[in-house]
Amino acid sequence: KKKDFVISCEVDSVEWVKFNDALAKLREGSIGWQLVKTVIESINATVKNEFVMSKQLLRSGTSVGANIAEAEHGQTEADFYAKMNIALKEVAETEYWLNLLYDTEYISTEQFDSIMADCLELLRLLISITKKQKRI
Repeated sequence: KKKDFVISCEVDSVEWVKFNDALAKLREGSIGWQLVKTVIESINATVKNEFVMSKQLLRSGTSVGANIAEAEHGQTEADFYAKMNIALKEVAETEYWLNLLYDTEYISTEQFDSIMADCLELLRLLISITKKQKRI
């Protein structure tokens, strides 16, 4: 039985983390990096006959980590938050493509659940970080 689409607004019900803790979790080797690895592994495993959605998922999923890395080396605080906001948008796009691939049965429930869990965790962390900007 297929699950209903997961919507990012479900993130609002999750307990928020402190800014520095969220930033630490996004560093290479942590959840952000794991999302990129999982996306690539899933694409490699599912590229049967579908290329457009898979490529979009790959682009948005890998862009998250790239923008986080760029944010950490931003020249100004505004630059940092601009890149974190882009990373947040890319996670939302990844979630969209993931739902579409799942709904069209190009990825399994296991793949969907694994990547979606990472997406929701990243959304929670990035929302925590970008909300701090609005308080500054």
